[in-house]
Amino acid sequence: METGVASYTHSAVPKNVLARPRMAAQCSAVQPQTRRSQLGINWSSFHGDSLRVKAIRSSSPRISKAMGSSALVTKCEIGDSLEEFLTKATSDKNLIRLMMCMGEALRTISFKVRTASCGGTACVNSFGDEQLAVDLLANKLLFEALEYSHVCKYACSEEVPELQDMGGPIEGGFSVAFDPLDGSSIVDTNFTVGTIFGVWPGDKLTGVTGADQVAAAMGIYGPRTTYVLALKDCPGTHEFLLLDEGKWQHVKDTTSIGEGKMFSPGNLRATFDNPDYDKLINYYVKEKYTLRYTGGMVPDVNQIIVKEKGIFTNVISPTSKAKLRLLFEVAPLGLLVEKAGGYSSDGSKSVLDKVINNLDERTQVAYGSKNEIIRFEETLYGSSRLKAETPVGAAA
Repeated sequence: METGVASYTHSAVPKNVLARPRMAAQCSAVQPQTRRSQLGINWSSFHGDSLRVKAIRSSSPRISKAMGSSALVTKCEIGDSLEEFLTKATSDKNLIRLMMCMGEALRTISFKVRTASCGGTACVNSFGDEQLAVDLLANKLLFEALEYSHVCKYACSEEVPELQDMGGPIEGGFSVAFDPLDGSSIVDTNFTVGTIFGVWPGDKLTGVTGADQVAAAMGIYGPRTTYVLALKDCPGTHEFLLLDEGKWQHVKDTTSIGEGKMFSPGNLRATFDNPDYDKLINYYVKEKYTLRYTGGMVPDVNQIIVKEKGIFTNVISPTSKAKLRLLFEVAPLGLLVEKAGGYSSDGSKSVLDKVINNLDERTQVAYGSKNEIIRFEETLYGSSRLKAETPVGAAA
């Protein structure tokens, strides 16, 4: 039986929990017997194995600096429910609440996408008595989830690129930006599509950077429905699978992205008047890279995290301008890739270092392994900010 986002009202967090000051996010264990009383959440859980302590070394200088390059951290277990994972991964109860509520919304969106009726102009589904295109329906569900969370101050989306007051607190609360259904134009062809969102502390979504995010996530609606998330102060990027009974179960974590010949080249029309991008694409073909490109940003970036290798590019040219939005897509995916041990670039720097000056700001981007990002920067701009022992640029 489907449970919509209205179910949040039946498991609302007690006011005394929301009133508590935010605690510094860290990977720490919460005793199982105290979790539900602290969170006031009634979701059922699968019980994973006990915690283990493991040294995790990240390949990303940004993550190494934040976590300590060889610090001992508490590792959340494969098999944990979403609730169990979050209570181990952070002591911030408000962030746990928000990520759980978004998980409920993603579950409902997955059902709506699967049951959409697609005609000549749009794929639609019912929301109460109202027929809505599935991207607008996803948009509505996510805004409702954030409002029901009671911890979101402002939210905005690609569909509604204006700040919406969700009624949550500024101190200890969050602001969320999301792309409700990335790839909505390919729903009718039954390709994989997804939701992207980023979470910033407080009430600011401009004048901030991607590195300021406290969390980011994707919902991926394909043959399987998965919820891929990263928390700033917890190592790795983590995949949760939606089970038949409606629960999210932790099935994979990614902490390193290695080298491998797989490429996803977006905006190929730019090769017409960007000879350096043309050179890069020709390099991939000459070196017999495997082409893995769906036309959807969510599945194409997600495969880098899941396969732990590869490169995604979306490059501009004089006649093909940037289309990807920094706030709604590029920065959240940047956090997911970099927390997984990969790298991102706009050609000269990490996309997490780019200041978001306005809600609609757009940029070119590449995500991938270290050597692939070096190759990307060297080929398009002649040098790379990342140091390499040997040149890896595409041959002239």
